[in-house]
Amino acid sequence: MTGAGCPLAAMKHADMPTIHALNSAFALPGHLYFEAGPAGLPHAVFHGSLAQARLSLQGAQLMTWQPSGQRPVIWLSERGQFAQGQALRGGVPLCWPWFGANPASSTHGFVRTAMWQITASKLHADGRVQLQLGLRDSPQTRKLWDHGFELFLNCTIGADLRLELCTRNTGETALNITQALHSYFCIGDIRRTRVLGLEGCTYLDKVQNFAPKQQLGAITFTAETDRVYVDTTVDCIIDDEAWGRRIRVAKQGSLSTVVWNPWLERASALSDMAPQSYHNMVCVETCNAGPDHITVEPGEQHSLSAHISVT
Repeated sequence: MTGAGCPLAAMKHADMPTIHALNSAFALPGHLYFEAGPAGLPHAVFHGSLAQARLSLQGAQLMTWQPSGQRPVIWLSERGQFAQGQALRGGVPLCWPWFGANPASSTHGFVRTAMWQITASKLHADGRVQLQLGLRDSPQTRKLWDHGFELFLNCTIGADLRLELCTRNTGETALNITQALHSYFCIGDIRRTRVLGLEGCTYLDKVQNFAPKQQLGAITFTAETDRVYVDTTVDCIIDDEAWGRRIRVAKQGSLSTVVWNPWLERASALSDMAPQSYHNMVCVETCNAGPDHITVEPGEQHSLSAHISVT
């Protein structure tokens, strides 16, 4: 399967870059700079007039995004564990080349704890800032997943948010992958939140051993919710009644959407999440998950993208 809009620069596997080198090569004065975050992990800091955001080079993980004049949109756990090689709870983790558990390796794949390389930065005429990151196979990744690949993440920060994850097959055999832009959203109150757009869709209920069900009306939350909506390309709208706003999640290159809230019991069991914080977050994830697998033939590429806006 091929995807458009994601040209891949030549990339080399990189160790942790120095902050000085990043600022010398990619900073955009008044819009983008780099600094050492907790545990010394390099962060990209977006601080233009349209929005503020922060992204960790470990995992190419957008951690926060707040359009100017708005409440925060992307949720990050207050108990998130910043450490080299440690997955971070919240933001938009990149799940690849598999989504979910893998008995032989880490949950949600290995790229969300890898150190990515900045390949380009750009200031658009309208004030949006675009950052491009890349990752490719290495002897370390080959031990986990013996395939040749190049990954490319395009992150465009402005009054809206655009994320594009491109997979290119550089090997000699087809890649069979599942993946996700595992986006966590801030909300005022989960009990006063609805997700619209998936009415009538079939979903697999992970809380009930993946039982297939049909969505009747809007999605509301009264208990742990963990669902894979299948065969759907529709936009989703998070109706955040408590904060008087709607968050639209539009997507391309995806036939599945995951909706998740852990509720109290599950959140209490997670060491990197405050038990009561489930009140103020919900995941609506742009995916190829469940039965939705992507095959990328040698020399081909696939693009998975999400466009997030607030009204």
